[in-house]
Amino acid sequence: MSCPECAEFEATAMPRAQSINQNPLPDALPNCRNLGVVLRLVLLLNAAALLLAVARAISWSEIVERWLASAALLEPVLLTLLLVLYGLQPRLDRLPYRSGVAITILLGCVTTTLIYLLGAPVYTPTGEGLPFNALRYALIAGIGCWGVLAYFRLRQLALSPALHHARLQALRARIRPHFLFNTLNAVLAIVRSQPRRAEEALEDLSDLFRMAMEDAADRVPLRRELELARRYLALEQLRLGERLQLDWQVQADVEAALIPPLLLQPVLENAIYHGIERLPQGGTVTISIGRSHRDLTLEISNPHPGTTGSSGHRLALDNIRERLALLYDLEANYQVDAGQNEYRVRITLPYQREES
Repeated sequence: MSCPECAEFEATAMPRAQSINQNPLPDALPNCRNLGVVLRLVLLLNAAALLLAVARAISWSEIVERWLASAALLEPVLLTLLLVLYGLQPRLDRLPYRSGVAITILLGCVTTTLIYLLGAPVYTPTGEGLPFNALRYALIAGIGCWGVLAYFRLRQLALSPALHHARLQALRARIRPHFLFNTLNAVLAIVRSQPRRAEEALEDLSDLFRMAMEDAADRVPLRRELELARRYLALEQLRLGERLQLDWQVQADVEAALIPPLLLQPVLENAIYHGIERLPQGGTVTISIGRSHRDLTLEISNPHPGTTGSSGHRLALDNIRERLALLYDLEANYQVDAGQNEYRVRITLPYQREES
């Protein structure tokens, strides 16, 4: 093969592996459509108002009075601003981070000023110092918005190493040396009797490694994860033969859903290594994926020999639990049901489609 042909082959078949740590999470505004973010916003701003009331009061009763007086303006402003940001979230996400910060702070100032002026008869019955108070509250709102955005940015920077570590652990967990050796031995065993099947197995193995070495995004289409899972399971079936049976129950309209990368394969690997492989008669791995209103549910179950609490189960599943918490906060749900003869993992996360 000539050198140009070699270069072309390497460019198409062997994409360069990249370190996952070379791609830190980009700056992003807090997602005001996320329940966990909204709860943190409400608690943080109300705690700040309470702290301010404590600092200005001279008695216990005055603390309550000052906090209620602050809440009378804070709560309408906060509710209105959250609704506005909820509606503008997709557009804000497309803006550069600094532009999004500036617009959010401006929205906070404008919302505060409008609500104060509309409720002036309640907030300032005498009307004295109305322009000054409007400007003062707008300034406080701007500083408050900046402080909240700074908190979420610091939180994101603090969690970024954990997310990168979780991704790297997922990549490492998916390419185990004994899996590679067992697969190659299985291919060698059939290379003479079933050359076509051996060739397909090597192609699956090559694609599996290629997909593992690709630089992972935060979320990928479900159909990509299903393709990876099917290639992995095809290799395990080559090794285990009739001992491994599969039951796919996937709704037709969910393959465009976005999910974290390498979410299915580690669970399937656990189902095989800690379940099917330890049973002489083998068993069936059931993969059920469906959509219910705004949620996407992924459920994988397998028979197991009755021993629970395996460290292999904990490592992979703790990794997935950590990634779900970092990406979805309170909106993702992760359940493990270890019955007497069945091990079931159920993951529920918000349904999001890729943009067409």
